[in-house]
Amino acid sequence: MRLPVLAASVSAVVLAAACGAEGQDQASVPAGASVESRPANGAGQQPAFPGQTRAPGVRTETGMAHTVVASGLVEPWGLALLPDGRWLVTERPGRLRIVTAEGSVGEPVAGLPAVDPRGQGGLLDVVVGPGFGQDRMIYWSYSEPREGGNATSVARGRLSDDGTRVENVQVIFRASPTYDGTLHYGSSLAFAPDGKLFITLGERSDASMRPQAQDLGSHMGKTIRVNADGSVPSDNPFVSRAGALPEIWSLGHRNVQGIAIAANGDVWTVEHGTRGGDEINLDRAGLNYGWPDVAYGIEYRGGPINAGVTAREGIEQPLYYWDPVIAPGGMTFYDGAMFPGWRGNLLVAGLKEKHIARLVLEGNRVVGEERLLTDLGERVRDVAVAADGAVWAITDETDGKLVRLAATN
Repeated sequence: MRLPVLAASVSAVVLAAACGAEGQDQASVPAGASVESRPANGAGQQPAFPGQTRAPGVRTETGMAHTVVASGLVEPWGLALLPDGRWLVTERPGRLRIVTAEGSVGEPVAGLPAVDPRGQGGLLDVVVGPGFGQDRMIYWSYSEPREGGNATSVARGRLSDDGTRVENVQVIFRASPTYDGTLHYGSSLAFAPDGKLFITLGERSDASMRPQAQDLGSHMGKTIRVNADGSVPSDNPFVSRAGALPEIWSLGHRNVQGIAIAANGDVWTVEHGTRGGDEINLDRAGLNYGWPDVAYGIEYRGGPINAGVTAREGIEQPLYYWDPVIAPGGMTFYDGAMFPGWRGNLLVAGLKEKHIARLVLEGNRVVGEERLLTDLGERVRDVAVAADGAVWAITDETDGKLVRLAATN
């Protein structure tokens, strides 16, 4: 394996909002038209309600500039802000690094368990514990090699005072069953205001595994809710149901790689569809989000998913979906001061379409969409907001970047 070139970069692109270079060039988009003009893959499918897909395009009038703060990261996956303004960044092959706001990239943090980096696996998300100021605990997800295959696990440990290692590492959650595959680990992490930890999981992609997204005896294709030590909250929705795994919060997901928790405690997730069907969900306790029985879009090989059903009684509809897909990564709510017009908006990393999607919300409905950072031209894996309100992102490339997007006026 080659050693990454961990060099800080000083590439900055400054622009006026009128030219739209940090977002999509929407000057030619008619008022009220969607930013998406390509035909949908699910050609005969209709949204369940107005605005569920192809929301009207919006445009930020504030000038913006992006700066590539650091480069040479190898397939970075997770991004988390430390209280001192430095960033924890995971690299999928199995390394965790600390990167300063000035672009200095540290040596790999020692003490993490081994990962299975094949396919979509490896070291995945990372979050700072809610009591970090007192206990310096961090949490991370990864594809854990096991006898007979692998599965998603979550561990925690104390980040040493000098940031060079994690101590007292403890695996607090292991998804089951173990499976010998390389796809759909899910794996985003988020703490709720009450200190509960949410973990998102994929259904492992293969046709034989898809039905497990509907099986309460399997963790596959589920959102998980545990206490910070991995124990099960007594108010989880399936705690008392025979045959159900008590960690499960919701079911019927395909591959959830983004989660964001609103100030009121609402849990929002974003998951990958096939050819069409990337979806934003308001992820509520005990509810079923449909996969693989109900979905928008079509199979990768073409043709309908099951019978092409997009709605069914007892199945939750996504609040928003994309067809064609953007291939969503991480997601966060914007709560900063730098772009006051964005407060309460969702920011969604886009891998395939290489941008950040800004979704304007009114209540639980998407009423506008803007595409940011399009001129960077790289797969955006995760997105976060710094204390000053600037937006930071990492790009999922072999020469991955840490990028800062900030206002210029």
